[in-house]
Amino acid sequence: MCLAVPAKITRLEDSGQGTVDYMGSEVKANFPLVPKARLGDWVIIHAGFAISVMDEQEARETLQLFKEMADASR
Repeated sequence: MCLAVPAKITRLEDSGQGTVDYMGSEVKANFPLVPKARLGDWVIIHAGFAISVMDEQEARETLQLFKEMADASR
């Protein structure tokens, strides 16, 4: 099973790399698959790559669902 998680872009470099806020942690990511992504955009991250851009409301709803699933499994 694969899991892709919403993250907010916090830094973009000309090299196509940068960082995202990934559920409260800053992690490195690669952006060549989403050339129109901009600083502050929300993206889906899988295996260190941004694979699509999404709107903020959808990202926050998805993160809330992840939180609810984690809380339910405790």
